[in-house]
Amino acid sequence: MEAMTALLAQHGLALVFFNVLLTQAGVPVPAMPVLIVAGAFVAQGQIGPASLMLVAVVASLIGDTLWYFAGRRHGYRVLRTLCRVAIEPDSCVKQTETIFERWGAPSLMLAKYVPGFSTVAPPLAGTMRVGLAAFLGYSAIAALLWAGLPVVLGAVFHAEVERALGWLEGMGTGALMVIAAAVVLYIGVKVIQRTMLIRFLRMVRISVDELRDLLRTDSRPLVLDVRSATARKLDPRRIPGAIAVDIEAPQGALFAVPPDREIVVYCS
Repeated sequence: MEAMTALLAQHGLALVFFNVLLTQAGVPVPAMPVLIVAGAFVAQGQIGPASLMLVAVVASLIGDTLWYFAGRRHGYRVLRTLCRVAIEPDSCVKQTETIFERWGAPSLMLAKYVPGFSTVAPPLAGTMRVGLAAFLGYSAIAALLWAGLPVVLGAVFHAEVERALGWLEGMGTGALMVIAAAVVLYIGVKVIQRTMLIRFLRMVRISVDELRDLLRTDSRPLVLDVRSATARKLDPRRIPGAIAVDIEAPQGALFAVPPDREIVVYCS
């Protein structure tokens, strides 16, 4: 903490720029602590508020724009790649598509405050062919809101920030151990949840070859395509005979299905 404070005092704007840029580029480096401390420096007159916000917004836009063009060029593959490395990959795609379908491009303005959506929103905007000018405009507002809150908090509670920094410095390596333990505990819980989900899915999953053989029999199963409208638009391929269903309201597709008929569901 002492080193971070010293760096901010000497190279404040440059440190904020590179910290925000790395965060928005996808590197798991938190930017909030630096922005809060920078806000405390604003209250002390060591950093100009306009310069600080300009640097944060520009750095955020650079990182977001890189992902925007990646999505524009590579399409849905970028989303799948990002969601594979996400902490909750099983809901990443669906949540992102649902938000974007409901609110469209303006959803980018609040994207950074929605876990999971903040990472996938820029490439999804590129994949959906949102105009560059609209993307930059909404993303600039998002960056201003995202960076502005911790800066304002740091400025308002600058005395408390100073005391907190002093307390953490007094703890020395103990503070790092507490933070590391909390991070490890959170990741451990998510890993256990995901392991249990995968173990359950293995019991109810069917292979491509098994489904193909079943579709050739007289008692062929009913196949439901529960991908979102966005996913079906980006990848129009469909298993032959599959019925497109809204996962939030599947009753309509199942109403006339005999209860003894097998059902196979697939998604993104």
